[in-house]
Amino acid sequence: MTRPPITLQFLALLSWLALAPAQVQAEKADRSKPMTLESDKPCTVNLLKKTSVCSGNVVVSQGTLLIHADKLELRESDDGYQLATATGAEGKPAQYRQKRDNSDEVVEGQSRRIDYDSRVATVRFEGDAVVRRQLAGTPSDEIHGAVIVWDSNAELFNVQGGAATPANPGGRVRAVLAPRQPAASAPAAAASASPLLRASPALGDRR
Repeated sequence: MTRPPITLQFLALLSWLALAPAQVQAEKADRSKPMTLESDKPCTVNLLKKTSVCSGNVVVSQGTLLIHADKLELRESDDGYQLATATGAEGKPAQYRQKRDNSDEVVEGQSRRIDYDSRVATVRFEGDAVVRRQLAGTPSDEIHGAVIVWDSNAELFNVQGGAATPANPGGRVRAVLAPRQPAASAPAAAASASPLLRASPALGDRR
């Protein structure tokens, strides 16, 4: 039976909504910077169709955006937005990392396949997906699932469980959230967000 999607919305996950003075999104300056493609094997670049296909330890960088993959298919729209599909190799998942605008926070993740769409500011991680948030270089929140979709504009993670495995017999979604330290200047915001901090029965083991 297919497991229904579980939506997690918590201050970037949780703290971003309660403590941030303004909306925080993926680094906007990245869009105006050149994109660099590197790979061990030759790339096929079609300037007419604005497509590129690279394989063999592919590294894509654009400002703070960084993608590692075994194979990458990239397409650029007429108005300059990128759509990329990155796939990993056996035992070596594709990886994504990007800094968030006006912040020292970084979102990074890995999965067997990553679909990146700069137009709608979404990243889809599919297959043994793990997404982490780092604050000033310190690991904070971590999410595990079969499919994780990060919507930077909506500040929303949508997570789906997957098939049962020996390490995860129930195929459950798992989220590890770091303790929050609300700013003293925002007690009302922290208080209003406190209900969101309560553990969901869907995220904890029932023993």
